[in-house]
Amino acid sequence: MATRAFLDGEQKSHDLIGIAGASMLLAVGHSIHVSAVGAMATKAPSILLSISRLRHSSGTLESGPGWKRRSLLLSAAAASLLDCRNSVAAGPSFDPVTDREREASAVVSRRVSDAIRLLDLARDLQAKGDYSQALDYFTLVIRDYKDFAFADYARVGRALVLYEIGDRDEAIAEMEDVSISLKGYPEIHAALAAALYVDKHAALLAENQFAIATLLDPHYTDLSYVRETKHWPPSLVSSLQHFITLS
Repeated sequence: MATRAFLDGEQKSHDLIGIAGASMLLAVGHSIHVSAVGAMATKAPSILLSISRLRHSSGTLESGPGWKRRSLLLSAAAASLLDCRNSVAAGPSFDPVTDREREASAVVSRRVSDAIRLLDLARDLQAKGDYSQALDYFTLVIRDYKDFAFADYARVGRALVLYEIGDRDEAIAEMEDVSISLKGYPEIHAALAAALYVDKHAALLAENQFAIATLLDPHYTDLSYVRETKHWPPSLVSSLQHFITLS
């Protein structure tokens, strides 16, 4: 009799545990956030396996009158998690970037690539001494891509070649303007110093500009540097030489 009472008590305990476990699984299956459903649902097959193992781990639990009820509850909980996993997998993925934004980004990327290509071409022509063609390409970058910050570097190149083949007054005006928008860019300060000294006879202003240039980059005291590395046109190299030698 005592043994029967013990088994009945154990059976009731198993019933309570099974029902509580199934209730917890169902509650979890219905209350977890959508972002966690997939992770939880992947556990469903292992839950079913655990149920199967549990059935064979205890003869009392297998043969007890409450097993069918517990089995149904646990199976329903696992099936609920599987349904959640399937519904999440079938749902559309979220893309924070719209098609219009993606297209606009592609357009900007193409424009940047085109502008850089033209700027490099202009500099290559300047290095080869084809100042007329270089002027055309520098001007093209300034005109068509002025909304990009690097258009100011095209203005530097345009000012240098203008000094060689164009109006020197216009070239100096361009240099003065760019020396403000690109303040701290040593090349434009050094070029402006040379032009101010030779063409405007403004020695003090030239000294101020050259002090800024050489403080940032001492290479501009070397004529071979501006001639061979920066590819300055001959007339501007000559003006810088006059400024350095105070001749």
